Amino acid sequence: MRTYGELFRVPEFTPLFAASAAQTMASTVSGLALGTLVYAATGSPLLAALSMFGPSLAQVVGATALMSAADRLPPRAALSALAVAYGIGTAVMAAPGLPVWSIFAVLFCLGLIASLSGGVRFGLLNEILPGHGYLLGRSVLNMSVGLTQICGFALGGLLVTVVSPRGALLAAAFLALAAALISGSGLSRRPARAPGRPSVAATWRTNVRLWSSAPRRYVYLALWVPNGLIAGCEALFIPYAPGHAGLLFALAAFGMLTGDVLVGRLLAPRWRERLAVPLRLLMAVPYLIFLLEPAPLPAAVAVTLASAGFAASLPLQERLVALTPAEVRGQALGLHASGMTTLQGAGAALAGAVAQHTSPALAMSVMAMASVLVTLCLVRGLRPGVGDLVRPA
Repeated sequence: MRTYGELFRVPEFTPLFAASAAQTMASTVSGLALGTLVYAATGSPLLAALSMFGPSLAQVVGATALMSAADRLPPRAALSALAVAYGIGTAVMAAPGLPVWSIFAVLFCLGLIASLSGGVRFGLLNEILPGHGYLLGRSVLNMSVGLTQICGFALGGLLVTVVSPRGALLAAAFLALAAALISGSGLSRRPARAPGRPSVAATWRTNVRLWSSAPRRYVYLALWVPNGLIAGCEALFIPYAPGHAGLLFALAAFGMLTGDVLVGRLLAPRWRERLAVPLRLLMAVPYLIFLLEPAPLPAAVAVTLASAGFAASLPLQERLVALTPAEVRGQALGLHASGMTTLQGAGAALAGAVAQHTSPALAMSVMAMASVLVTLCLVRGLRPGVGDLVRPA
């Protein structure tokens, strides 16, 4: 499978794509609305960053306690139920007069939901598109994230300005419920991929098994840490440029979309492997310009270029799938997604804390430099062929 036409002729891919897009737009609209709401109420860059990316921190709980359910629940029912729960939680946060601490409590629950949704979704994608079809399908889902984030930030910015942040949250809740409807009506009924009941013990056993392989550890670290540090830069868009934050978020999504098209569709496998490190460096280096506190135009150019580097995750995910047995790939991919978003939340918290005591521009530069250093430290363990010498446990 090498073309987008072939991909969308697979019957179940289209509803999975549509449901994922609706869910992404829901989280995008709600994130911008919450960031605006919390920053207006508190004036704190740290709390504003955590309101947008803080739910990611809850995903570490999902990854360590709940992720066995990704392979042990029927995927259609699980995706539908989780989307309904996400929509209800988002609607609750739109209630007038809700204290900030209550908002963060709901966000924690939404983070748990998102962690499990990722494992179920990507495990199902690997079933629908086995073999090399997974990379093309994942790149298209990543592209849909870019497109829907562009639309979501534009829609969220419009709703926040014209209606209110709480009105934007209600719109996001509606989008999550739409994702549930699409999943329930468009996906086929499939059995769970693995026998047994989901449990904390089963989650831990499989996580230990996945982490026991050194090549997989390097892949996970490369997927999680550089990405999470740069998410910390994005978490400071609102404090850095309140009047242009929506534009910066939209251009970041556009950059991600461009990178996914180039890497997922146009590059040959050998070039994907060779460019993995340069792409991870591209993700960070343009943010060093923020040391100079650039005006909106050069800042926008830097953000767009850097975001194309997020496509480095595609060859790493391909390598992770090749290193993982089929019966636990749902949990392996869910662990990747949860770990990545957890580190994004940690990066947002760290960047917000640095900005609280210095400035948003300096904090963004510090996070970018840390990402560059981590990428360089991981190069040796990710050399082509190293992981291929180790059989999956």
